[in-house]
Amino acid sequence: MTIKLLVAHAEGLTRTGIVQILQTAGDMAVVAQAATRHQMTRLTALCRPDIVVMDGGSGEFCEPEAIRETIGTPADVLLLTPPRLDGRLLRALEAGAVGFVPMDSTARELHNAVRLIAGGNGFMDPTIIRPLTRVISRRTAREAEPSDDRISALLTPRERQVLAFIGQGLPNARIAQQLMVSENTVKTHVSRLLAKLGLHSRVEAALAVRDGWNGRATLPG
Repeated sequence: MTIKLLVAHAEGLTRTGIVQILQTAGDMAVVAQAATRHQMTRLTALCRPDIVVMDGGSGEFCEPEAIRETIGTPADVLLLTPPRLDGRLLRALEAGAVGFVPMDSTARELHNAVRLIAGGNGFMDPTIIRPLTRVISRRTAREAEPSDDRISALLTPRERQVLAFIGQGLPNARIAQQLMVSENTVKTHVSRLLAKLGLHSRVEAALAVRDGWNGRATLPG
């Protein structure tokens, strides 16, 4: 059985090189080429390839919506990934891309990935797994950071005031003076708000206020 392929890449010389590599395999045929997302979508629907070999470094081709449109034809998506991975590839994976092959792979490695995908399997080159895992970890960490809404829901008004002062770098003694309470009371508030927000230290709290919450925790008056 011949595997029908569509190659989508904005750079003409690169696209031609990919096509030539794929055509050297006796069981593969490139039925269409696309230089833009519009061409890719139109030619995928028209030519009905088994797999779209797509530029994974292009924001145009790698958009989740474009991948979902392609998969809907239906065709599998194999991404040729750039040396540096970013969140685009994670979004592509979530959108349904099933193959990830580095741009510097050999012809044999590319052919092997195409055959595996055509056989109903996914493929991810081992060199991609660790960088992609780091991207996932960074995003998971960002998503785990408490949001302003979550702060409002979890903390009392007094705890939000203490958090705002922590973000300004004030020690417990100064916070106690500002709020006209004892230092022990401030320590209690700090311990409780750290526990509620899943933070381990007042340093983390201060950085979170400055970098993530932009000082908006200064509620209430």
